Amino acid sequence: MYLLSPLHTGGTSQEGNIVGIARESHSDLPYMSASGIRGKLRASTPENQRKSLWGNTLEDVQQRGDENLTQGSLWIGDSAILWFPVPSLSHGIVWVTSQFLLRRWLRLYNQFLSENQQLSLPAIGSCSLGRVKLYLKDAIFQPQQLNTWTEWRRYIPANNQITQTIDKVLVLSDADCQTLIQTSLWRQVRVNLGEGKVLADNAGFRYEEAIPPETLMYFLWGTTSTTNGTSETVCNDLKNIFSSQRNWQFGGQESLGRGLVELWNN
Repeated sequence: MYLLSPLHTGGTSQEGNIVGIARESHSDLPYMSASGIRGKLRASTPENQRKSLWGNTLEDVQQRGDENLTQGSLWIGDSAILWFPVPSLSHGIVWVTSQFLLRRWLRLYNQFLSENQQLSLPAIGSCSLGRVKLYLKDAIFQPQQLNTWTEWRRYIPANNQITQTIDKVLVLSDADCQTLIQTSLWRQVRVNLGEGKVLADNAGFRYEEAIPPETLMYFLWGTTSTTNGTSETVCNDLKNIFSSQRNWQFGGQESLGRGLVELWNN
């Protein structure tokens, strides 16, 4: 999932005048819940396949004669960050990740690779630029802190040309990565306006957070126990849904063009 516009994943809290976004409880990193992804995919599924792939709804039971709620053949997981864009005074944009983010992605991705193609966890400071002085937002890295990383392309999901936009990458410590992600979130200031585009009586401003465009995220999906030997067919049905449109829109503020992403199966 490659973000084309800021993704607002729904606020879980508001501190002062900052409207936050959904965060993982254990890492405090932004994420997008599975329910939002599932809902959009379900709405884009041909009507004659919706119940079999996603199960029925409460409305089907209450108004359309279904006796009970039933489970569908597919499940969808939460979407997590893999590579995050950070502005750089010396190199434009650099995509950063951490060993924690890579470790949990590799735990899944390596399952689909043969034993001699397994990817190992790169060291902190691994950088596609080599040993250079790197100025990131709120951080400066000296050449001796970085290591030349030649195989970095293998750590970016393939099967979509848009990922070629990612051309400069850096592996950070978990703490540094979390800090840079927090300070590099997309923020917009909004004010309350009344009629005639003047300040309303309750005028005030607030900051709204979002995951910035150019972020690379991923989510898991699979089949449930209800497939009964039809897993391959069900998987192909979902892949057809993925390919039914190039750009998708998730999250909130759709009328403002937020949440546009390119979605593909890796």
